[in-house]
Amino acid sequence: MIALNARAAARPELGGVERWARELRARAGYTALAPPAALSHRAGHAWEQGALPVLARRARVLVNPANLAPVAFPRNAVVIHDAAALRAPEWYSPLYVRWQRTVLPLVARRALRVVTVSSFSRDELRELLGVEAVVVPGGVDGRFVPGVAPAAGFDRPYVLTVASRTARKNLGALEVAARRLAGEGIDLVAAGGDRPQFRDGASTGSVRFLGPVPDADLPGLYAGALAFVLASLHEGFGLTALEAMACGTPVVAARAGALPETCADAARYADPRDPEGIADAIEAAIGDDSLRAAGPRRAATFSWERTVAELDAVVRAL
Repeated sequence: MIALNARAAARPELGGVERWARELRARAGYTALAPPAALSHRAGHAWEQGALPVLARRARVLVNPANLAPVAFPRNAVVIHDAAALRAPEWYSPLYVRWQRTVLPLVARRALRVVTVSSFSRDELRELLGVEAVVVPGGVDGRFVPGVAPAAGFDRPYVLTVASRTARKNLGALEVAARRLAGEGIDLVAAGGDRPQFRDGASTGSVRFLGPVPDADLPGLYAGALAFVLASLHEGFGLTALEAMACGTPVVAARAGALPETCADAARYADPRDPEGIADAIEAAIGDDSLRAAGPRRAATFSWERTVAELDAVVRAL
């Protein structure tokens, strides 16, 4: 039996690690081991470290898709998406940083295999954790395609970002762009929730916050946008930029982390610490037909079927 640590899949919100966990649960055919929803967050660390090793005792390998794994279990394969909490602890709560500094090195060094999502993250894990990781990139679902019906409920055209209200996502850097776009009758809207363990970025007065958006609504939200922007200071991969490209929406990405690796030549780039430069890039991306054509071609090179097949090959080789 190959078992899947599905704690992240039980969470109601959707971020990169939750997307990975949900896709593996749906596609990989592993035996999913998940706590009650109430134990999917902070209280779930006790379940993960205490109960999960017992539940997985008969598994040949336990696949952990969301950075952490039960330290006491001897047969872990773990996907570590990045080491941002070690790189920039000021982006996170002190308790979260202490937990990551304690558990993440143990998980990485005791695992049968460490997998990560980009060459950028592989190099970061080598530097900060002293481990070698196999790169298996994330994917994009077939629901994200050009021609999806745009989302309803918007009175004005909009530029979109999909990012939680955390310091790493750098939403404060979009304030200049939001003010400029407002003068042109365009909203800058942000979809995503809050996470208590992650410190919030600078508050913004001009960005329109939608809060968490149901997964089923995301394709239409991307498709209806004039452009998409991801201004993160650090990304291990950049799934939301890939989903926007798949929908044919012009993408502006920060020249940071793995985003240039993921988006390649199918996006415009800006320095995430230069709000004026971000605003210039967004205005240039709106109506850029070359980006509308390049995005789906780039996104087509990634799929969850490929992700699952490559990860499964790594796991079964153990």
